[in-house]
Amino acid sequence: FTNHHCGFDAVQKHSSVEHDYLADGFWAMSREEELPNEGLTASIMIRMENVTDSIIPQLSDTMSESERSDVAGKIIKRLKKANSEDGKYNVVIKSFFQGNEYYMFVYQVYKDVRLVGAPPSAIGKFGGDTDNWMWPRHTGDFTIFRIYTAPDGSPAEYAEENIPLKPKYYLPISLDGVEKDDFTMIWGFPGGTERTLTSSGVQYNLDNYYPPIIEGLGAKLDVWRTHMDEDKEVRIKYASSYAGIANGWKYFIGQAKGIRDLDVVGEKKAFEAQFTAWADLDEERKDRYDSVLITIDDIYKDRAPGVVPLIYASLTGIGGAGIIDYASDFNGLQALLKQQKEEKDKSKKAKKQEQIDKAVAGLKESAAEHFKNYDMATDEEVLAVMTQLYLDKLPANLHPEYLTKLADKYDNDMYALSAYIFENSFLSDIDDVMDFLEDPRLKVLDKDPAYQLMQGYMEKIMEAQANYKRHSSEMKKAERLWVEGIREMQPDKTFYPDANSTMRFSYGTVQDYQPKDAVEYDYVTHLSGVMEKEDPENDEFIVPAKLKELYETKDYGPYANEDGRMVVCFLTNNDITGGNSGSPVINAKGELIGLAFDGNWEAMSSDIAFAPKLQRTIVVDARYVLFIIDKFAGAGHLVDELTIRKTLPQPIRKENIEPVISE
Repeated sequence: FTNHHCGFDAVQKHSSVEHDYLADGFWAMSREEELPNEGLTASIMIRMENVTDSIIPQLSDTMSESERSDVAGKIIKRLKKANSEDGKYNVVIKSFFQGNEYYMFVYQVYKDVRLVGAPPSAIGKFGGDTDNWMWPRHTGDFTIFRIYTAPDGSPAEYAEENIPLKPKYYLPISLDGVEKDDFTMIWGFPGGTERTLTSSGVQYNLDNYYPPIIEGLGAKLDVWRTHMDEDKEVRIKYASSYAGIANGWKYFIGQAKGIRDLDVVGEKKAFEAQFTAWADLDEERKDRYDSVLITIDDIYKDRAPGVVPLIYASLTGIGGAGIIDYASDFNGLQALLKQQKEEKDKSKKAKKQEQIDKAVAGLKESAAEHFKNYDMATDEEVLAVMTQLYLDKLPANLHPEYLTKLADKYDNDMYALSAYIFENSFLSDIDDVMDFLEDPRLKVLDKDPAYQLMQGYMEKIMEAQANYKRHSSEMKKAERLWVEGIREMQPDKTFYPDANSTMRFSYGTVQDYQPKDAVEYDYVTHLSGVMEKEDPENDEFIVPAKLKELYETKDYGPYANEDGRMVVCFLTNNDITGGNSGSPVINAKGELIGLAFDGNWEAMSSDIAFAPKLQRTIVVDARYVLFIIDKFAGAGHLVDELTIRKTLPQPIRKENIEPVISE
C-alpha cells in the first residue's frame, strides 16, 4: 500500500483516452490482470549500521573540504563493495549532522512491481490542489502494488513465471479505529529537512529563493491547466507532471507564510545569540566556533544577488518548455558527431561511428516515452510564457545571444518567436525526430532553433552558477562546525539528524488542534464531509455516483465506526515531511491503522523549524481504504488476502460487578 499521489505516475502511464485509469480507477480482479511497471522498484532494508568510526577518524581539520570529501568517498566506496555481497544488495552510505556522522543502509531491491489497484481520482485525489496541505481533508489517498520475485524468492526483472513476494513480516490491519491520544508510530523515508538552517539562511530563502520558484512554477502551471481543461487527452498526458509541480508550488507558498507567521527568523536569532554567548565563555570554543555564524551570514550575503537569476534561468530557460529540456538529451550525440567530423584516423572514425549508433539507438528508444506525455500546442505556449519571464527577470548579460536575435526579429512577441521555433525544429514532433535519427547530421542539429536556444540557455546558466558555487567549500565547513557546536553546547539533549531519504521512526498520538483564535479542528473527518464538499462543476470535488449510493444507503460493511459513520481521515502529531507519503501509520499493537499522506497548512515551516503545537500528519484511515476496495470497487478478493483484526467487546463478568447493598 502507498498513496494515490505516489502511484499516480504509474497509473498515468497505463492510462489512455480509451482506458482512463486516472478518472475511472483500476482494479486487478486476478493476478493476471496486475500491470507491470518498467523502472519501478521497491527497496526493503536488510540492515543499517553506524560507520562513523570507519570514516571520521581518517579526517582532520587540516584537510580542505575537497580533501575530506575525497578521503571519505574512498572509504565509502570500499564499505559499499564489502557489504554488497557481489551486487546482491544495494548499499547506501550517507552523512548525518552535516558530515559529523555516517550511516550505512543495506537494501534488497525488487524490480518487478505491479499495479494492483487504484481508486478513481475523484476519491484518491478528492479536493485536488484546493485541499492539498489542508485540513479538514476527505481524500482516499491510496494505491496498491504487489512485489514479485523469481520462483526462488530472489529479486528478478519482470517475468510471467515470477511469484508474489513472501515477506518475513507483514502488518495486520485494525478495524478498531482511533481515539484522541491513541499512540501512533510511523516508519518511512522522509526526504529532506533543514532544521539546523541559520536565521540568515531562512531570511535568504524568504527573500531570494521562494519568490522566483513560486512565480516560475505558477506561470507554467497556469498554461498547463488551461490546456488540460480544454482537452481530455492533454489532461491525461500532463496529469502526473502537473500534480508533482503543483504540490511543490503550494508547498513553497505555505512554507514562506509559515516562516513569517511563526517568526522562525526571530526564534533562530535568539538561539544563535545563546550559542555565541556559550562559545565566548571558553577560549578554545571561541577559537573554534566564533566565526562560524559570521562566515555563514557573509556567504549568504554574497550569494544573494546571483541566486534569483540562477533560479529564473533554471525554471524558465533550460527547465522551461519541454522542447528545450528534450533538446538537451541530444548533447551527447552532438559531441560524438563533432568528434567524428574532426577525427582524421579511419579506424578511430569507425569506432566513433559505433558510439554514434549506440547513442542514436538510445534516443530512438526514449523518443516514444517522451512524446507519449507531450502535447505540441501546450508546450508552444509554455515556451512563449517562460521565454517572456526569462527576458523580464534576467539581466541582459544573461540573455543568450540567439534569444536576443530572435526577440529582435519578432519585435519581442514571444508567441511569434515560439511559433517559429516549433515550426522549424525537428524536436517538436516524433516523426521528425525519427527522420533525423535515421541520418543524424551535425549541421542539422547545430542549426535547429530549439537546440540553439537550449545551448544558449545552458551557457548562461553555467555563468549564473559560477558565483553561487564559489563559496561552497567554506559553507560546507561552516555548517559542519555549526552543527558540531550546537550538539556540544547541549550535551544532555538527544538530537535527531535532518531527513535525507533514509528510514526514520516517528512516534506521536492522535490529536486535534487549534490553529488560531476561535478555530478548533476535530481529529477525524467522515464521508458526510465528502458529500458536503461535492461540486459537480469542479473536477476537484466530483463525487462518484457509486460512492454517493453507498453513503445514502449507509452500506459501509464492517468498516464503519461505533456510531455507524464512515471515517475518512484522521490527524496525528507525528513528525513527517515530503518522502513520508505512503508511510504506514501503526498503533500500539503493531497494527496498520492508516497511511500518512500530507501535512497541515499552518505548520508548513516545520521542515525548517518544527512546530509541535501545530504540526499534524494527515492520515487516510485504513477502514476507508478497505471500504473503497471492498464495497466501492467490488475487489473483496484483495481484502481476503489481508489479516484483519478487530477487538471484540469484553463480556461483563459477575466477579467484576460491585454488589449492591441495600439498607
